[in-house]
Amino acid sequence: MRGPRPEVAVREHAELGEGPTWDPVTGRLIWVDILSARVHTYDPVSGRRTVMATEQHVGAAKPRAGGGLVVNLRDGVGLYDPDGAFRWLVHDPAPGRRGNDAAVAPDGALWAGTMRYNDAETGGSLTRVAPDGTVAPVLPVVTCSNGTGWSPGGRLMYYIDTPTRRIDLFDFDGEHAVNRRTFATVEEGAGFPDGLTVDAEGGVWVALWDGAALRRYTADGALDRTVELPVRRPTACAFGGADLRDLYISTARTGIDSPHPLSGSLLVLPDAGQGMAGTAFAG
Repeated sequence: MRGPRPEVAVREHAELGEGPTWDPVTGRLIWVDILSARVHTYDPVSGRRTVMATEQHVGAAKPRAGGGLVVNLRDGVGLYDPDGAFRWLVHDPAPGRRGNDAAVAPDGALWAGTMRYNDAETGGSLTRVAPDGTVAPVLPVVTCSNGTGWSPGGRLMYYIDTPTRRIDLFDFDGEHAVNRRTFATVEEGAGFPDGLTVDAEGGVWVALWDGAALRRYTADGALDRTVELPVRRPTACAFGGADLRDLYISTARTGIDSPHPLSGSLLVLPDAGQGMAGTAFAG
């Protein structure tokens, strides 16, 4: 039995589209183009779009509980107020490093990843940023910090350091991630795991960079489903829409000599499953 096929939600030429996130307050999907330093929003009901330029490369943008956005930038984590005013929450510039994927934990803290522009091995990190700006290193040595997500109930955390080809699993106590082990491994030739999201059944959906596909793994780590995509470099996925049943997929065209016409667009897999409501950043 064939499932739904991917459709185009937003036709765009993003260099490095990333981090789709549903904002239930505004009824919009938020996503970023890292290398073009842009934050995009999309309302699937009206079709209305917005694009906001940031002063630096932006790895992720997530809703704040009081409105506005928290952004994972080149030189740290910043806050946009609802009126557009910007201020730094954590300013920690390091030459050759930028913010990458980030996620908001069930307690409202931001788990922010970094990587080196030259993809240097062990040049990145994963850090917990509390709403008051307190920083706690989680994984001080990674290469390309990517997908982070939590199980239904929040007792498990999933994480990807892309070059390892692994999706790792941690026990999570609400603030700390411990007992790291392998949840699933993407075999050579199938692409590299990038961003992920977790559905209401505990299934883990993963975008495969250079794999032209999404995968869903069951809660016990078994490969359950593969969705082929027309683009070579999907980057991340997230459930959205009023009932959280449509799976949105960000994509990239960077580094491809002859990209597919839809590379860089925002795709959607209608009625893919049941997503979970996310948490807004509490700061």
